[in-house]
Amino acid sequence: MKASAADALAAALESAIAGEVRFDAGAQALYSTDASNYRQIPIGIVIPRTLDDIVAAVECCREHDAPLLMRGAGTSLAGQTCNVAVVLDTSKYLNRVLRIDAEARSALVEPGVVCDILRIEAEKHGLTFGPDPATHSRCTLGGMIGNNSCGAHSLFAGKTAENIEALEVLTYDGARFRAGETSPAELTAIMQAGGRRGEIYRALQKLRDDYADAIRGEFPTLKRRVSGYNLDQLLPENGFNVARALVGSEGTCAITLTATTRLVASPPQRVLVVLGYADIYLAADRTPALLEHAPICLEGLDERMIADMRKKHAQLADIALLPEGRAWLLVEFGAATQDEAIARAQRLMQSESRSAVATVLYSEPAQQRKLWSLREVGAAATNSVPGEPETYPGWEDAAVRPEQLGQYLRDFRKLLDRYNYQCSFYGHFGDGCIHGRITFDFKTAAGIARWREFLFEAADLVVRYGGSLSGEHGDGQARAELLGRMYSPRIMQAFREFKAIWDPRNRMNPGKLIAPYGSDILRVDENLRAGPAYHPFDPATHFSFSNDGNSIASAARRCVGVAKCRSIGGGTMCPSYRATGEEQHSTRGRARLLFEMLQSDGQSKEPPGLWQNEHVKEALDLCLACKACKSECPVQVDMASYKAEFLSHYFETKRRPRQAYAMGQIRRWAELAAHAPWLANFFTQTPGLSAAAKAIAGIARERHIPAIANQTFARWFARCGPRNAGRPRVILWPDTFNNHFQPHVLIAATEVLEAAGYEVTLPRRSVCCGRPLYDFGWLTQAKGLLEQTLTVLGPEIEAGIPVIGLEPACVATFRDELLNFFPNDERAAKLNRATRTLAEFLIDKTDFQPPPLNRRALVHMHCHQNAVLGTDSERTLLTRLGLDYTVLDSGCCGMAGAFGFDENKFDVSLAIGERVLLPAVRGASEDTLIISDGYSCGEQIAQAAKRRALHTAEVVRLSFGQQP
Repeated sequence: MKASAADALAAALESAIAGEVRFDAGAQALYSTDASNYRQIPIGIVIPRTLDDIVAAVECCREHDAPLLMRGAGTSLAGQTCNVAVVLDTSKYLNRVLRIDAEARSALVEPGVVCDILRIEAEKHGLTFGPDPATHSRCTLGGMIGNNSCGAHSLFAGKTAENIEALEVLTYDGARFRAGETSPAELTAIMQAGGRRGEIYRALQKLRDDYADAIRGEFPTLKRRVSGYNLDQLLPENGFNVARALVGSEGTCAITLTATTRLVASPPQRVLVVLGYADIYLAADRTPALLEHAPICLEGLDERMIADMRKKHAQLADIALLPEGRAWLLVEFGAATQDEAIARAQRLMQSESRSAVATVLYSEPAQQRKLWSLREVGAAATNSVPGEPETYPGWEDAAVRPEQLGQYLRDFRKLLDRYNYQCSFYGHFGDGCIHGRITFDFKTAAGIARWREFLFEAADLVVRYGGSLSGEHGDGQARAELLGRMYSPRIMQAFREFKAIWDPRNRMNPGKLIAPYGSDILRVDENLRAGPAYHPFDPATHFSFSNDGNSIASAARRCVGVAKCRSIGGGTMCPSYRATGEEQHSTRGRARLLFEMLQSDGQSKEPPGLWQNEHVKEALDLCLACKACKSECPVQVDMASYKAEFLSHYFETKRRPRQAYAMGQIRRWAELAAHAPWLANFFTQTPGLSAAAKAIAGIARERHIPAIANQTFARWFARCGPRNAGRPRVILWPDTFNNHFQPHVLIAATEVLEAAGYEVTLPRRSVCCGRPLYDFGWLTQAKGLLEQTLTVLGPEIEAGIPVIGLEPACVATFRDELLNFFPNDERAAKLNRATRTLAEFLIDKTDFQPPPLNRRALVHMHCHQNAVLGTDSERTLLTRLGLDYTVLDSGCCGMAGAFGFDENKFDVSLAIGERVLLPAVRGASEDTLIISDGYSCGEQIAQAAKRRALHTAEVVRLSFGQQP
């Protein structure tokens, strides 16, 4: 569509709907790809607020002859959710469960509702929505309907098609009606009523009658037949179910406005058996026998997937739960009681004792969740593995009958070996559906040609086994060209007619799944995101990005689109997305924008304004630099570093905001204020003057400026002098926040370390890790401070003296950014290894046993503890203290250093805190200890929940009988 026509369409849409219309380059970049290999720039984005908005938007598009694409979370692996079209994204506003009818076991939902939201609501009635793909925490029901998604529990619940009772649909030409199972009498009445609906049903009846025998004869009978349209649902024996015929049509036929879903009983008690085998083929061979025990889920994964996760140091604690073996089956049993579920599991374990290398039974839900998380990251577990070739989707979804699975895998491995491709195997073994990312060569024309050749051979192999090219992920562009290998020309003609009945103008997701006569289907090797023509700009950077080949372009390409950053709960990633519901404020959205920013589009010379991209700047503005993506993202995207790097170049030609000078340079202001703390506090704590100070600094008026301490910790320490002379020496890091604002925390740590038998010392000169500088792109200064630290601590670094930090963000700097700046500096490597949190040091390096402290406690972990440092030592120490504690799954507190003080970000900051943390703190009893080591976290708790959080150092000292 020409620019003038797109502008006219955008203007018409803005006049017609109450929702949001975005035709700018940033929005187009955000929606240019999904989790597949493909990239197509959309015409524009529409985010409807109401169903009427969708109707009006479709009318506008029809008047301007613009193609349409409905999209949910955009996690599709076959390219069906990217297109040169107007994208309708329902995930932000049309995301409600409208009604649950527990008696009828059904739910009425909007298309943008996340799968887990429906499941959570259904569980209140002892029910669940059966299909649960690995993306269940973020995929939408509309997307699942479009894709005919399945998931681990389709073994007992079926595909999405079997779980849809009715759909309210809208066609491109404006027909709006309810579709579902249709009795002969209803069908007659609909056709007699006439209109567009009657026309559609009449044509569908003729299609059914014309092709019934071919459909019955050619459609594979296996459970995971997803490729092609569900024409079998139009057969009389299936009730002429028009809704289920539309499931899996990938947005090529009609728009889903609402859906009535089937709900099934959710087994209240579940246990998980993990079976280890000598190899994945033997595991597959045993699948039919295991199915005889009627599990509700049977999943498999191989050693390559686990080995790659180990290389990335990802989920090592979860991997430790796997028994001995080189391939594993996860078999879940559900029952009314745990005893019954365990009994079923034990019968399976006994029967499999001779075939399996090892078996283990897990009945604790927490352990089961950890094991399921291993399986769910499969789509990206083998990406961005150090020293290994990159893997891609493109052939990851075939399905055969479970009884054929072992032999099929052996034959498929022979095919892979012949092409010299590496591949992990994982997936839904109970349904015979195999996933696996493969080391295709997309960089060269020869590699692409070889890939095409492989795809056709792989398709023929599946067809020989009577299988389906897709067992879950759909056809989209990845398999559409191959459908003719699976189906006869007659069935392919039926597919074209089905598409034409609904969408005669070919405006609904054109080119995907099927093409009408007169149009060519998109070839599998068109529109590749990173094909032979991909040659990005790769500018010089401050950070080394050594884990990405010293290339920020490679770093930005890490994101493969699985969108775990859009999860509705659990973990930390991504706090700003959870607060806003905006794609641009997800880790994936930011990575996409950086990827697009670095696109060269054939230019050989880097343009002067490369780093002045306002779309990227806007997206990064709400990144809290929590670092959660570095650990929780399956491909370990490091958005905090990308943000700091981008801002460092952006501000080369732009003026930094006043918050940067007030809060980014907090160390300088704190050191100055320490000379006359009473004067500084006079201006920041006095009403009126405080308001003026906040206005000058860009601090939100709702925030309270923390008071400077009357005496810094460094001065207290100099006055008191070192004690325990001659004992083993440690260096206590006097970070800016604890040193200047809460020296009592450092004093508590000093006393704890001395009680543990150590001589506490400080660096010989004032040093700083520079953490606040990163938020505003002052990387030259930050690097300089770290260089200074390496010099000042040089002798101690060489001597291997431990450095103990109390602020998690500062410790994380030495464990993360330090090596990103100095990847080849041995001093940096030694300091990285020597730096510990207080809990890590006490647990890992001492046999210190504090007195018991029999109290209840609520614990909030700093983001950098979760993402970089780990929390095991803190948990162990709190257990040693005898605390009855709960670690909140609270994610980010929302303060994140300067972020929560910023007048432009206060609302988002508070919204993040109000998700879990602040309500939990307010609900805690007065005698419950609130524990959080992060200074920012403590400020959020104090200012928004009116409770003082204790640092772990204070809690340990409290066990000595001293007040914090």
